[in-house]
Amino acid sequence: MSRYAHPAGSRHAEILPEDNPPMPPEDLNALDPRVWPATARRDGGEVSVGGIGVRELAAAHGTPLFVMDEEDFRRRARDFSQAFADADVYYAGKALLNKAVARWVVEEGLKLDVCSGGELAVALAAGVPVERIGMHGNNKSERELHRAVEAGVGRIIIDSFDEIERLEAVAAGLDRRPKVLIRVTTGVEAHTHEFVATAHDDQKFGFALSTGAAGGAVRAVLDAPHLELVGLHSHIGSQIFDTSGFEVAARRVARFLTGIHQELGVTLDELDLGGGLGIAYTSGDDPLDTKSIAESLTAIVRRECEEGGLPMPRIAVEPGRAIAGPAGITLYEVGTVKDVEGIRTYVSVDGGMSDNIRTALYGSEYTSQMVSRESSAGPMLSRLVGKHCESGDIIVHDLYLPADLRPGDLVAVAATGAYCYSMASNYNHLPRPAMVAVREGRARTIVRRETEEDLLRLDVG
Repeated sequence: MSRYAHPAGSRHAEILPEDNPPMPPEDLNALDPRVWPATARRDGGEVSVGGIGVRELAAAHGTPLFVMDEEDFRRRARDFSQAFADADVYYAGKALLNKAVARWVVEEGLKLDVCSGGELAVALAAGVPVERIGMHGNNKSERELHRAVEAGVGRIIIDSFDEIERLEAVAAGLDRRPKVLIRVTTGVEAHTHEFVATAHDDQKFGFALSTGAAGGAVRAVLDAPHLELVGLHSHIGSQIFDTSGFEVAARRVARFLTGIHQELGVTLDELDLGGGLGIAYTSGDDPLDTKSIAESLTAIVRRECEEGGLPMPRIAVEPGRAIAGPAGITLYEVGTVKDVEGIRTYVSVDGGMSDNIRTALYGSEYTSQMVSRESSAGPMLSRLVGKHCESGDIIVHDLYLPADLRPGDLVAVAATGAYCYSMASNYNHLPRPAMVAVREGRARTIVRRETEEDLLRLDVG
């Protein structure tokens, strides 16, 4: 079998060609600002975030550790608020939600969408004004709907005919008339992983335009005396870099809005275009510009409504990953460095798929570097792996780390603010990590580390 030579100065002499590894970066110590949080710096060899060095963070809070750059999060929230100045911006809580994050969202002028009773409980506990909450979910239970209606959440996004009946019954029982939107499946398939593409017809979300189900849902809600239909909702997927999908979806749902007006004489005032904007996980990712997207989507909806003789509806968007993702890193301690001669070095850390399932689930790619010190050693082709009993427990498939990496060093994975903690598990009975917010030289715990006592507390056997 033919082999590929490693770069000069690296630990290995050769690797298997089918692995097709990336080229090593010119500088293993440099932090790419497109990937790392806004306040991340390498000073004196050590990386700091929010003005605090990673060694201090690890010593005070342990590892694995989720570190959130609070100022970065808030700045991105403000960017969306300013870009969509005449629209509603709902932060998608599924990306990352705890009481501190919910308060940041409110303080920066955003609204919040939740998609379960648990997320709603966090929002209410954080003091989020109920009228600024939107409730999602393809299978909301009667109990979840009851709590949402009783609390007075601002919007409920309806996802099925069963839910229309369920919500009508709940609202009638409480003598309320909640404002609702209908989730429309536009048939646009985002250029993303199959599991996060949500607008093609063959999936569990929403009412398809192509089958007439969306039109049927509109009529059913209009016939429900305890439901107030105020608009439509569309979401095409997640981690999207191509604007064309957003534009086609916006055009289709805006035309449907016009059709409702022409056929039923009903003018709906709201149009939620969902979220899904991608972020830079690696230097090769090219995220969309928030302001450009806002201008493009607004222009499309305005044009379609003008042609249909409709007033411009109030647009809403739902960024989650685009706000939380780049603001977070995960800090790990290296435990084992295992050289598999002729292939690569396996670098095992004290976390893994229990705190970041996305690599195993989606084949996601990440950027990772040694952050506790600077190194002048050559590049070492590595695979960053966790400590779980799974060969698929991989955090980063292929990356270059310094050849002098050793147990006890700290490595960090960038852009883990979204969908890492929120999808974390206790696989192998690992307690979930703590999360700290860093800002202006101060760190505070916003989610404490789980303990073995926490795990045993639920075990009543």
